[in-house]
Amino acid sequence: MVDTSDEWITKRTGIKERRIVDNGTATSDLAVEASLRALDDAKVLPSEVDLIVTSTITPDCLFPSTSCFIQEKIGAKKAGAFDILAACAGFIYALSIAKNFVISGTRDTVLVIGAECLSKVTDYTDRSTCILFGDGAGAAVVQKSNGKREIITTLLGADGSQADLLMLPAGGSRLPASHETVNSRSHYIKLKGKGLFKLAVNNMVDVILKSVKDNNISLEDIDMIIPHQSNIRIIEAAMEKLNMAKDKAYINIDRFGNTSSASIPIAIDEIDKNNLLRSGDTVLLVAFGGGLTWSSSIIKW
Repeated sequence: MVDTSDEWITKRTGIKERRIVDNGTATSDLAVEASLRALDDAKVLPSEVDLIVTSTITPDCLFPSTSCFIQEKIGAKKAGAFDILAACAGFIYALSIAKNFVISGTRDTVLVIGAECLSKVTDYTDRSTCILFGDGAGAAVVQKSNGKREIITTLLGADGSQADLLMLPAGGSRLPASHETVNSRSHYIKLKGKGLFKLAVNNMVDVILKSVKDNNISLEDIDMIIPHQSNIRIIEAAMEKLNMAKDKAYINIDRFGNTSSASIPIAIDEIDKNNLLRSGDTVLLVAFGGGLTWSSSIIKW
């Protein structure tokens, strides 16, 4: 469809495979599957969930929220439900919201979801973006800690002055749908890669260093970093600046591409299923995305 090759894509992104939904599948369909698996793993019934928070930039529709569709489909009848939009940093944003609801005592069981159908908003005539994005979903159940696992801290940040580096311009109140916006392909993701790359690396490094400093630990205390799977070069450059071994970062972008909000929960699930961490290990989640937004979380596995 565009002038590229497997070698070109792999060298610049690290991506070898990705998953694309069919035309009849929406974000809530993926989210429901991930949610039911997460609830089963946690041995929690849908009827026990009292809040659903979904991070997505590809909702089923502008409103109502995708979380409301999920609530109905899984049968979580007593749950409040809303979406958040923080792009690739969104899952950690949602995790922070869930943590604070549980700590405050206003909710006992929060279902946190990161889900995307990015293929629906990818311009397959644009070589700078069409090679990057995949579809997927992941979910987690957040409850009061029994001492074995813990969300120790979350850190959130944003810089709206750089919003034009990564955005979907049309479809909102600024540029509502029209023949002109459709003809100009403004309902697809737009990316200014060169400007974004340096900011992504520097902000990932800064938020990791701030997270460990704020918690009086060192980089050596981190057993694994789970980064948002944006681009292998961004991850490798950040690890090099931190003077950390590349294999301390979990990588699966080669198999899934960039799945935005879904990338970190998908990685967590893979790590859990393959027993790659031990109970009590210290794990740092970190993400950077459109907004610009960034986030991190230190968790005890």
